[in-house]
Amino acid sequence: MPRKLFITTALPYANAPFHIGHMMEYIQADIWVRFQRMQGHEVHFVCADDAHGAPIMIAAEKAGQTPQEFVAAIAAGRKQYLDGFHIGFDNWHSTDGPENHQLAQEIYRALRKEGLIAERTIEQFFDPLKAMFLPDRYILGECPNCGAADQYGDNCDNCGAVYSPTDLKNPRSALSGAVPVRKTSVHYFFSLSSPRCIEFLQRWTASPGRLQPEVLNKIREWFATDDAGHVSLADWDISRDAPYFGIRIPDTEDKYFYVWLDAPVGYLASLKNYLGANYEAFMADPAVEQIHFIGKDISYFHTLFWPAMLHFSGRKTPDKVYVHGFITLGGDKMSKSRGTGLSPLRYLEVGLNAEWLRYYIAAKLNAKVEDIEFNPEDFIARVNSDLIGKYINIASRAAGFLAKRFGGKLSSDLGVEGRALLDGLRAAGPAISELYEEREFGKALREAMLLADRVNEYVDRHKPWDLAKQAGLDAALHDVCSVCIEAFRVLTVYLKPVLPALSTRVETFLGIAPLEWHDASRALGAHGIGAYQHLMQRVDPAQVEALLAAPAQAAPAPGGEALAPEIKIEDFAKVDLRIARIVKAEQVEGSDKLLRLTLDVGEGQQRNVFSGIKSAYQPEQLVGKLTVMVANLAPRKMKFGLSEGMVLAAGHADDKAHPGLYVLEPWPGAAPGMRVR
Repeated sequence: MPRKLFITTALPYANAPFHIGHMMEYIQADIWVRFQRMQGHEVHFVCADDAHGAPIMIAAEKAGQTPQEFVAAIAAGRKQYLDGFHIGFDNWHSTDGPENHQLAQEIYRALRKEGLIAERTIEQFFDPLKAMFLPDRYILGECPNCGAADQYGDNCDNCGAVYSPTDLKNPRSALSGAVPVRKTSVHYFFSLSSPRCIEFLQRWTASPGRLQPEVLNKIREWFATDDAGHVSLADWDISRDAPYFGIRIPDTEDKYFYVWLDAPVGYLASLKNYLGANYEAFMADPAVEQIHFIGKDISYFHTLFWPAMLHFSGRKTPDKVYVHGFITLGGDKMSKSRGTGLSPLRYLEVGLNAEWLRYYIAAKLNAKVEDIEFNPEDFIARVNSDLIGKYINIASRAAGFLAKRFGGKLSSDLGVEGRALLDGLRAAGPAISELYEEREFGKALREAMLLADRVNEYVDRHKPWDLAKQAGLDAALHDVCSVCIEAFRVLTVYLKPVLPALSTRVETFLGIAPLEWHDASRALGAHGIGAYQHLMQRVDPAQVEALLAAPAQAAPAPGGEALAPEIKIEDFAKVDLRIARIVKAEQVEGSDKLLRLTLDVGEGQQRNVFSGIKSAYQPEQLVGKLTVMVANLAPRKMKFGLSEGMVLAAGHADDKAHPGLYVLEPWPGAAPGMRVR
């Protein structure tokens, strides 16, 4: 019977363009979706932008935009990625859409009716300058465990300790630099510790086939037990205080849902936006399978909070949650922020074929929660060997003979050996189908390439290029070339979920309707094909080099200067930049370039700095201003006295043509002593 499938990928946070990790997940899900559609199943494949939360609100404020404007600008750039890599979502929505507001509030009301929403007064850090409670990641201070400076409010990067923000020593706001104050606030919690929730989740997670073994093992760790053997889970704080960009909690004036509550609801909201009036009936159908593709870093939310929210609000729970690992480069998780990622747009810009990446990723994916490595040399070798040397080669070796000698018509005979070969290819269909179903894409492609090897061995044995030279062997040549084209068609069926654009070109070349999975099991018969045109080229190593190379530096503008030699982050970390207040500014007698600045750098004592900015500023213009200085520069003894640092200023390289100098000034809220990073 045809299946009814509701399939999603994790919602990307709408504060940045897609990175390569997004594309890996979307490619994986898209392959599975295309396979299901080839089987004749009804599939609804949706996603959305995760549009809420403090980071977006803060980023929008810095950009001088409303959060809605900021998110819309990010969303406008999604299409070029999705189209570029042939990702076939049926619908792309936003968690700020009206459907998500409605559904999130309905779920909350249902959970409250079930007695699973608790109110508690908690103590939080509050920024007195920004007049807002601070999210954990916007609080910095010293780790209470190891004393490391500049650690976030939830865990220490240095020693790995996990703690509450209020445990930090010498905390400060990352937004304004102010010392946060402790304030109490009423928050709303989802009672995950309820025995009802625990009993349900133990049963739900243990359902055979719902979760991968590795995920299930991790969940067992999360089900902590006390000395008496009682299982417990921590309740979940689902509220945030205004100001906050999100969905208001019903019956409150200044409380909003924490972004992680309404984000997964966005799956349902996107489907509702897509199906419209048919949404309720579709979700009420017990035959519908709800399946999520997610990364391993968010499995906690999708295997505990999400199913519990759905179940106790009276909704269908996920049938399967498919968790995958990260994509790595040189063993490191690809991260745009750390500069270890591959830009998907850069990949397309340098002329690399999107389906090369689809194939390479698929060839490494399996049903386990394992990281996959992008190895440039392996990428080139695998694509050139498998796709060009094995698969495309089959058609290119036969099509020319068929066109020149037989008017593009396939033979209806094919010969005993040819028919046996094709029977073997068709017999492999069910096994390859099962591998796709189980998301063992790497194994499925290996099986397809083993079949391609058989076909190429057949070609090498019969040597159509030799048959074409010998009189009286036209029938044999016709059969061999026809076997090649028929084998190529069967292999295309097996590769189509991974290579949709190439398959479309093959269908045009063969003059056939879009291939379905069952087409592999039937013979094409005497059929006319079109003229062969080049279907796919080899990877040029220079393209991969261009992808991995650092972005080219733009030529300096007239009067500007080229960038200095590249440094590492460790080099930059050696420079201690601090906010300083100019307490006093004076002329330096005997100097036509220098001003003497007295600076407060938050040390409890003042510093004396000589700065060559006399041509640009009068002393009275500078007094009281904040600026940035190099605080760990070795003191320099000058003719006019000791200089204890360096004030930063911008200017053109050609001082004579462009004499302007501009002392750096931080935004309001910065305070003396803050370190600049």
